Amino acid sequence: MDMDFYCSQVLSGRTSVAVVMETANVLAFHQTRPSFQTHIVVIPRRHVLSLIDPSWSDDEALDLIRALRAIAAQVVDRTGACRVVTNLGKYQDSKHLHFHLVSGERLESSLRWP
Repeated sequence: MDMDFYCSQVLSGRTSVAVVMETANVLAFHQTRPSFQTHIVVIPRRHVLSLIDPSWSDDEALDLIRALRAIAAQVVDRTGACRVVTNLGKYQDSKHLHFHLVSGERLESSLRWP
C-alpha cells in the first residue's frame, strides 16, 4: 500500500482534524485546507484506493454512502445546497478514496478547484 495523506496523517492522528462524524468504518472531518465556506472530507477508515477499487466491499460502500447522505442532508439544511465530489484516475491527487462535500462561496485562497 502506498502511503497517502489520509492514512499517514489523518487516520494515524499525526494531523489533527475537526471531526464531523465517525463510525467504525468512516471518518468525516472539516478539510484542513478548505476551498469553500463549507468543506467536509469523508473517507473510509480502511485504505481503499478509489471508488472503483475492487477490494472495497458492498458493506463498506453502504456505510460510506450512509455517512455521505447524513452529512449532505445537514449541510443542505444549513446552507440550502451541497456538492459531493470524488475524483478518479489522474484527477485523484490522494490515492485514498475520499469525497468532498462543499457548499457556499469558493474561498479566494483556494488555488486547487477550478
